[in-house]
Amino acid sequence: MERTVLFIGGTGTISWSCATEAIAAGWKVSVLNRGNFAKRPLPEGAELITADLDDDAALTNAVGGREFDVVADFMSFTTDRLERNMKLFEGKMGQYVFISSASAYAKPVARLPITESTPLANPFWQYSRDKIACENLLVEAFRDRGFPATIVRPSHTYDAGLLPNHGEWTDIVRMRAGKPIVVLGDGTSLWTLTHASDFAQWYVPLLGERRAIGDVFQITSDEAIPWDAIYRELASAAGVSDPQFVHVASETIAQELPDWGPGLLGDKAHSVVFDNSKVRSLAPGAAQKVPFSVGAKQIIEFHDAHPEFAVFNDEVDAAYDRLIARVTG
Repeated sequence: MERTVLFIGGTGTISWSCATEAIAAGWKVSVLNRGNFAKRPLPEGAELITADLDDDAALTNAVGGREFDVVADFMSFTTDRLERNMKLFEGKMGQYVFISSASAYAKPVARLPITESTPLANPFWQYSRDKIACENLLVEAFRDRGFPATIVRPSHTYDAGLLPNHGEWTDIVRMRAGKPIVVLGDGTSLWTLTHASDFAQWYVPLLGERRAIGDVFQITSDEAIPWDAIYRELASAAGVSDPQFVHVASETIAQELPDWGPGLLGDKAHSVVFDNSKVRSLAPGAAQKVPFSVGAKQIIEFHDAHPEFAVFNDEVDAAYDRLIARVTG
């Protein structure tokens, strides 16, 4: 019998790879979004359902009368949207898989490795607090009325179209020009980068999996890479043999680039190492296939081939110069 899954999203960094993997695994995939395919195409073999997720009436008209085995929600960032979606699909699906975030784990990190039982609390980042609130809503619904929720916590996930350094191609331009770039902290804190295709191979086995309902799974790669090493991989892929790094405290970077502050102080400034044994127990054949040394080459090749996405940011460039002047005198 054909299994059906609706991806709310389906063309984002994570969701495109997950939808593509689901199709390969034999799922009938429908993708619900506004039809924006600027960077990633509609996954081959997927049905497109077009609706604006901020338009309740349009969403109801698009999917209100349909049923799915699984609804995979990549696009709920607040409880208002999540609660709307839950009401729309409750009784019309067998499992609701919600994408949360590993940034929801308590900061600063008290103990490594991080597991699904690590406490949730992030005083720095509203995005993370909203994800925690969404998780609480789903847990309560599961306990009160058996709402078939599964919660998934990715950490920093990327593909060829997404640079891991705040998405900044500015860093690559500066390195290629022989100019120094700013690296957070002292460059030795550990960070985990997960290629979206690797994430997908651990995510898809959770779809329709009875043992995953009412439970939480984190999905990350097993690599823990110092920030200096991350930038060296990007530099090497960009053809830069001797990149220049200037190490700056995250708090100082946040002062110059306040939009980066919550993500730095609430996530990237803290060393993270994850224990992924729980999700691996349900996907025993899956293994990491794309180390960041390979992923970095994909990123540079994609942006060199698509200059429309290789955007140089004058404001970030100027902020780097100010930060470097502050710490080097």
